[in-house]
Formats: sequence, C-alpha cells, structure tokens
Amino acid sequence: MELVTSAEMRAIDARTIEEFGIPQAILMENAGRAVAEEARRHAGAAGRGTDFGWLVLAGKGNNGGDGLVCARHLRDMGCRVAVLYAESPDRMQGAAALQRDIAARLGIPARVFAQPELGGDITDAGWFDGCDGLIDALLGTGSAGEPREPYASLIEAAVKSGLPVVAVDIPSGLDADTGAVAKACIRAESTVALAYAKRGLHQHPGAAHAGEVVVRRIGIPAGEAERAGVNTYLLNADSLQAKLGLSFPLPRTEDSHKGTYGHVLVAAGSALMSGAGLLSARAALRAGSGLVSWAQPAAAAPGLRGFAPEIMLRAVQDEGTGEWRQVKPERLAEAASGADALVIGPGMGRWEGDGAWLRSLLERVQAPVLVDADALNMIADACAQPGAWPQRNAPTVITPHPGEMARLAGLTVPQTQRDRIGLARDYAARHGVTVVLKGARTVVASPDGRAFVNTTGNPGMATGGAGDALAGIIGSLLGQGLNALEAAAYGVYWHGLAGDRAAASRPQAASLIAGDIVEAL
Repeated sequence: MELVTSAEMRAIDARTIEEFGIPQAILMENAGRAVAEEARRHAGAAGRGTDFGWLVLAGKGNNGGDGLVCARHLRDMGCRVAVLYAESPDRMQGAAALQRDIAARLGIPARVFAQPELGGDITDAGWFDGCDGLIDALLGTGSAGEPREPYASLIEAAVKSGLPVVAVDIPSGLDADTGAVAKACIRAESTVALAYAKRGLHQHPGAAHAGEVVVRRIGIPAGEAERAGVNTYLLNADSLQAKLGLSFPLPRTEDSHKGTYGHVLVAAGSALMSGAGLLSARAALRAGSGLVSWAQPAAAAPGLRGFAPEIMLRAVQDEGTGEWRQVKPERLAEAASGADALVIGPGMGRWEGDGAWLRSLLERVQAPVLVDADALNMIADACAQPGAWPQRNAPTVITPHPGEMARLAGLTVPQTQRDRIGLARDYAARHGVTVVLKGARTVVASPDGRAFVNTTGNPGMATGGAGDALAGIIGSLLGQGLNALEAAAYGVYWHGLAGDRAAASRPQAASLIAGDIVEAL
C-alpha cells in the first residue's frame, strides 16, 4: 500500500544490500521471477499459456538485468523467448552483467537494436517478428526526462508494434515520482512493481501507461518503507484500517441517538446555485450525520422549504435581498456555534470584499471547517501570500479541483498537475490545512506530511455537483468526530466507491449525475 519515490527506493535497496547483507543478485533473481510469473499469467488470460513468444527489451542497467532473469524463467516455463538489447550488452555491469553472461551461456537468442548514429535501420529490421508480447526492461526508476537514443527509438518502435507489454517495475519513459510521461513512453497492459509501487504509477498521465499494477515482493525485509520514512499510501479499505485505524463502514452502537453523530451546518448555495447547497446537505445526511442544517440568507430561505424534509433550514439575517454579501460573517459564525462542523462554499457566488468576509468568518468559527468551491477562490484572492491563511485553532479541510488549486498556489493548471502529490503535501504543510486535491486519483495530504492517493472513482463522476457531494460527505465525517485527515481520506474513498456503485447501475458511466452518487452512499 506504500507509494515510494525513486530516491526512497534507492535508499531501501541500499539498506537491504549493505545492512542486511542480501546480495543484489538475489533481489534481481526474485524480481525477474516475479515478472515472468506475471507474464505467464497474462499469456494464460489470453488463452495462450506457454504457446506465447516473448521478446525482452533489455537496457544496460539493473532493470535490464531483471528482464534477463525474466527471460530465463520464461524459457524454463516452456515459453518462446528472445532478448533485444537496446545497446551493446558489454555496457552492463555488476549483477546485470552476471545475468547477461548466464543468458548467453544458456543460448537465449539475443540481438542488439540498431543505433541511428551508426547508420543502422531501426524501422524495417523485423525486430518484433515471431513474438506475441514484450517485456519492457529498458529504463528503471532512476531514469528521468526524455529517453536518449537508442532507447527513444526502441520505445517508439515497441509502441507502434501494438504488441501487449508487461513492464518491469515502471514503464520506460514514465517518471517514477510524478507520473509525467516522455514523448517516447511505453504503454503497458500490466506493470510489475517490485517491492513497492512507485508514486508515478498511480498518478495521471502515468497511470494510463502503467495498466494494471501488480506489486510483488522481492526479498526486501518487511517494514523497510516505514523505516525509510515513506508516508505516501494508496487509499483503499486496507490502508484506512492499517494507517488510520478506520473500518469500512464505520460502526454504530445500538444505544446511539441523533446527537451521537454530530450536527453539520452547510453554508452553501445561492439564488442561481441552490442545488449545490442541497447536494452538500443531502450528502451529509447520507454520510451519517445525526443533524444537518442548511444555512441561507434569510430572504432566500422561504423559497427552499420542502426541498428535503430531513434538512433543517437555518435563515441567517441579511438585508432583505437573499444574498450572501449582505450576511455579516459574525452572524453566520453565530449560526455555526452550535454545529460540530461547517461546510462552506459550494454555489455561494462571489462579491466585492468576499475574501475579507470569509477570513473574518473562519477566524470566528471554532468548529472544524471544510472549505470548497467559491470559498476557495475567495481564499485564493485574500490569502495569496504564505502565512496569510486565517488563524484557526480547529481543523480546516480544503477540497480544490486543479483549477482552484492553481489559483491557491499561484500556478498554472499544468504546473499543478505536474506533481500533484508534492504540491498537495507542500501546501498542506505550509498552511496547516488538510488538502484534498480532486481529480482522477484524488490526493489527500495532511500538514504532518502523510498523503494518500485514492483508488476509487470513475470518469462518470466528472459531472456538476459531484464535488458538492464530496464536501458534504467530508463535512459529515468531521461532525461525527473524525479528525481532518481521517475525514478527508475516508470521505474521498467513500465518495469514489459510491460513484463506482452508481456507475455500475447505469447503462453507461456518462449518464451518472451527482444525485446518483449521494443515493449510492
């Protein structure tokens, strides 16, 4: 469940070899065998079994050595196998060179890919003739940036071949830390992550190139990731239990009552966007809140009666227009004084001076607060400088999508997407807030440095109101007594799971709407 960077993986490897005395050759043997077993499973799923020809694409480093071990085990399993070296195998060193020599002695067929600078033909040499699938063992986790030649040309040729690919540890051309992909990047059907999954395998666009990710142990002692300070995890039911002590679903006691599960105040919606507030409030109810109040400017509240009989309307004094700009922050803070959590922002709209208004409100509210949507843009305008965030004694959770995160951090959207884990973790630490950076593979980051990457959800959830529902879910969990990281992580996982359930019940995922997600909780 841990997600490691390339630097963390190097440190873990070094400790395993130097302090425990486990030779690199043993780790390589275990790695290659694991890849071969996964390749055999892939061929079996295709109905081919051992009647499958594999071509191992081998680089000069340890990734290439893993591929050569894989070739040997595939041959022992009865598969047809050959090796295509990206460059002269004489350049291999250490454990990789040992595997090169073993493969040669065993007579495993091998060729060397032509190099353009030497005038070799890289387009019509029939490199992939007679093979049914490729093992990508070209570039490992230490590679960054655009692959150089001859690797770039071999990667491009492999992609153009259309053959299925099983990648060793990480697809060549994919950044192990961020998920960024080079122009020349393998697109694998499955990736065998060795010892631990790498962060880039679970962040887009890299996730789309990794295919199914299978983590296989290779002999590194248990607990080494924790000892190395790894604090990024996949977000699933197992990690909720192991890392946060939360069971799914949350238990309820027989002698509980509505007061046991908290009172959430949702300050959201406006004349033109009332649905945002309603979705958030309904999601909070479905997520288990004992009581949910929906705060609205007093003049707007009568028109919302009966929308949901389970939700209590809380009219907050205005000047008769029904607009949030006429609600004094101290009056909304007073309304929140009896609540266990406040959700603010969805559909509120913007007005002149709203940043100062929100800052004043947040500094007055003593309960945990979830800040979303329009309220995030208010914060971005009012608190652009480091240290300018409102001073609060209670937890704050923010739930930006990439555009909102870009405004908060003073970046462009592409810059925001370049390293989502790193950005979310840095922002959380600098401002003392829990960050939920939404999108495919949503990132949850805590001020203490821990981060989770979500595993649930689907493209059908790219629909208006889905974020409003998430805000209500997390707000509900805050009101039920979960701390900020627990509520954010649990809420993100549950929201995605509900979206998956809802999509499964629809003829197609594209027909999913936010209300379906709420009802699937």
